[in-house]
Amino acid sequence: MPRFKITLQYDGTGFRGWQLQNKERTVQGEIEDALQILNKKKLIRVHGAGRTDTGVHAMGQVAHFDFNTDLDTYALKDALNGNLARDVRVMDCVVVSPEFHARFSALRRYYQYRCRTNIFLLDRNYTWLTGSVDLTLLNEAASVIIGNHDFTSFSKNSEDLDHRRCIIYDSVWKENGDVVNYHVSGNRFLHHMVRYLVGTMLEISRGKIKMEQFKELINHPIENVNIFKAPPQGLVLTRVDYDY
Repeated sequence: MPRFKITLQYDGTGFRGWQLQNKERTVQGEIEDALQILNKKKLIRVHGAGRTDTGVHAMGQVAHFDFNTDLDTYALKDALNGNLARDVRVMDCVVVSPEFHARFSALRRYYQYRCRTNIFLLDRNYTWLTGSVDLTLLNEAASVIIGNHDFTSFSKNSEDLDHRRCIIYDSVWKENGDVVNYHVSGNRFLHHMVRYLVGTMLEISRGKIKMEQFKELINHPIENVNIFKAPPQGLVLTRVDYDY
């Protein structure tokens, strides 16, 4: 049976995240509903590269599914989009090997978090209004997490995980006018991890947490830390890399 890999964009504002939930609108559920229409009402399970939270957006989410169809990839992409709401779109569709898995084959994931330092209501669903920030302090904190670390202090507890170590390849804040963007990439990310990191770094910038406290939480991780979590609307999954 052919395996299809799709790349997606979605506005997370109207979704309760990626993963299926009872009686809640999710991105995975929307795609599976669209596929069910194309598959004579038979369920096709869709697997995503990352389980984005409620309100989190994506420009480059990746998913896969198995589907026996006479449609080529272009026609399948158009058929899916024809049955999807306007806040989610399939941008690309290709056939991949049966061994490909959107989540487990991923080598590197990229996120961006958008903060706004002035008031501009038109992008309130896509930025966090933080007020002024100290870019130097933010980048000092961002550099601390590069490398292989245990991010227990900056994640929601989950007993399903074998470990909580992640390799962070890039971590940097960049200013673009009144918007300050945090860019981070890694081999994996834990539940709420980017939002906890962003929230804590902003608290360092505001002088409410000292840099040494942040380094201590990285170097000596502990569970159930009382730290600030950034709101979801500024976070975007921008890209997922594979070796094929």
